[in-house]
Amino acid sequence: MILASLFLNIIVLVPVCFALIINAEKVQRTAGTFTPARGVLLAMYLTILVASLILLFVNEPKLVFSLLVMQIMYKFISPFTVKTLNNPIVISNLLIAAFHLFTVYVMFNSGSLF
Repeated sequence: MILASLFLNIIVLVPVCFALIINAEKVQRTAGTFTPARGVLLAMYLTILVASLILLFVNEPKLVFSLLVMQIMYKFISPFTVKTLNNPIVISNLLIAAFHLFTVYVMFNSGSLF
């Protein structure tokens, strides 16, 4: 499950980061025009992407756990901060958070964190 969650991050974030960097039209429709806040979002996404890539090669379940818990928290909070459930980013956040929540559950119950 750990590898599945890390690969999910990578598979999702590579095209999302690329689209944010090139300011793709679809990004503008879902995330708005470029603003400093969208630049911060890109920085956060790039950080998660790089951390996921590194954790593919570093066998440290506690670090993966921390990364996933942080993602779960911000993704589940996003409908409240965006003030809608109808945004594609919010919807994908919730689906990814549910996947990561299952991974964290498996990690916690497997004893790999102790």
